[in-house]
Amino acid sequence: MVVGSLKLWTDLVIEGFQKSLSVGKFLCLLHATNTYVCTPVLPYGPSMLPTLNLTGDLVLVERVSTWLGKVDRGDMVLLRSSEDPRKTVIKRIVGVEGDTVTYLMDPKNSDASRTCVVPQGNVWVQGDYIYNSRDSRTFGAVPYGLVEGKLLWRILPLKNFGSLHGKAKENS
Repeated sequence: MVVGSLKLWTDLVIEGFQKSLSVGKFLCLLHATNTYVCTPVLPYGPSMLPTLNLTGDLVLVERVSTWLGKVDRGDMVLLRSSEDPRKTVIKRIVGVEGDTVTYLMDPKNSDASRTCVVPQGNVWVQGDYIYNSRDSRTFGAVPYGLVEGKLLWRILPLKNFGSLHGKAKENS
């Protein structure tokens, strides 16, 4: 009787361990995919209007392009905020290192512009809605190391499902 009961407990422990190991492997795979390959992001705020909605969008950000140096002008990117490193923001790359960028200093109140050269190892980012966007016009060029990934797909809302790659600004 004791031997049969011990066998039952041994089988239950082995089965529980195997299932826990499977769940652990899945969670490790999920973490690695989210950290190194792609991640879903819920953008919010007006800075990328009309390309992205104020709220309600779900986009897929792929992270491999940044490692390979394959982000360029016109790409929408997820980047670590240079003002608050706890936050990430979505902006469009307007210039890469060596580019001369001319921008409006205060588009709400004047047409005054300024021109600068993007330093080596940096990118110039701006929101599509320049009237309400904190971007390189405010804090300057952003180190390339802060770029975390490139927006690839809009997943939600379903009526706008599709690729964001190469999506030009609709208001230009």
